[in-house]
Amino acid sequence: MTKRNLSTEKLERAANILKAIAHPMRIAILNYLEEKGTLTVTEIHKLLGIEQSTTSHHLGILKDKGVLGSKRDGKNTYYFLKYDNISQILDCVSKNA
Repeated sequence: MTKRNLSTEKLERAANILKAIAHPMRIAILNYLEEKGTLTVTEIHKLLGIEQSTTSHHLGILKDKGVLGSKRDGKNTYYFLKYDNISQILDCVSKNA
């Protein structure tokens, strides 16, 4: 077992990210973003089959906790995974579900 240098700050950040991810719709959003790269709110809500306002709410949580980044292009805001290592968390969830 490898000993990791985890400060209180790093542990709190990791816990906040895991809390943000810990919802079925948010995991689904992350899976779609991992697969497609960038998506708009409209594209995500259509893929999930949920209301656009609900999709925006989940995206806001993920963005607020630093899981997602976004870029604006005209009327559209495109969302993307902020860190490549989020894929490792998704793999872990997939293997243990």
